[in-house]
Formats: sequence, C-alpha cells, structure tokens
Amino acid sequence: MSALDTFALKVTRPYREEDLPAMAEIWNEVVEAGNAFPQTKSLTLEEARAFFAEQSHAAVATVGGRICGLYILHPNNIGRCGHVANASFAVAGASRGEGIGRLLVEDCLRQAAACGFRGLQFNAVVASNERARSLYESLGFARIGMIPGGFCNKDDVYEDMYIYYHPTV
Repeated sequence: MSALDTFALKVTRPYREEDLPAMAEIWNEVVEAGNAFPQTKSLTLEEARAFFAEQSHAAVATVGGRICGLYILHPNNIGRCGHVANASFAVAGASRGEGIGRLLVEDCLRQAAACGFRGLQFNAVVASNERARSLYESLGFARIGMIPGGFCNKDDVYEDMYIYYHPTV
C-alpha cells in the first residue's frame, strides 16, 4: 500500500458511544505515562462517557476503521474569556509518528472555528514533549509563554511548560 493509500484511510470524525472503550484506553495510556497530561487518575468507562460528553467537541482519528487517537475541545475559560478554546490530544502509542497528531490538530482548528471560538490556546505543553511542540509550531501556533517548573511528571521531576496560541478567525 502506498503512502497516499494509507493517508486516504486516515479520517477524523465526531466520537460515538461505541468508541468510548477505545477512547478511554488511549486517554488512560497518556495519563498513565505521566509526561504530558496533568491528570493523575485514569478514567473508568462511565467516567469517560461523562467526560467526553461534556466537551464542546470530541473527535477520534481512525486508520482503516481502527481508532488510534482523539481530541477534546472546550472553552479555555469562562465568561469574557470563553471565546478562546483549549484542547487535549491523545494518540495511541502504537500509532505515534504516523501523522495522526497532525490530523487531529488540523481538524481541531477547523472545529474550534465552527464552534465559534476565536482562538485555540494550549496552557501546558511540557518542554520535553518535543514532538508536540514541533507539530504545533509547524502548524503556525505561537509559543507565547513559559512557566518554569510548571509540570510535575510521574517521576516527581519538575519540567518547564509552554503556552501556545493559534487564531481560528
């Protein structure tokens, strides 16, 4: 199969109820790694059902029908700051390096605009997450700040984290 054929099989779509077990598994893989998400507790299936349902938008990436990544999109803040979105992305370990993250972020930018958000802000991109940082910068996100020692990884090591922003209008 050519690279073009493989790409043609990669799609994003809004999540469905039957996706929840795979979504929870992928989400929990990232949480348990302890080097990218602030959460420390894995989601049960019931918690995942409520968590993904409360987002402004949640989507999955599939390759040949198999779920291999997801994202959530929601307001970054409330009230007068509610027009700026925030998002989190999770790609299954076995699918990393295959362009799934790019597919998810590109779709998220489109969905953020469709939901009426004027921009997309990432509050806590861990400095050691070089793949994510490189991806965001290649898509035109601006690194607008750094919080020294703002992230405590699973080994209790404090790492710097960056704030990124991309307009959607």
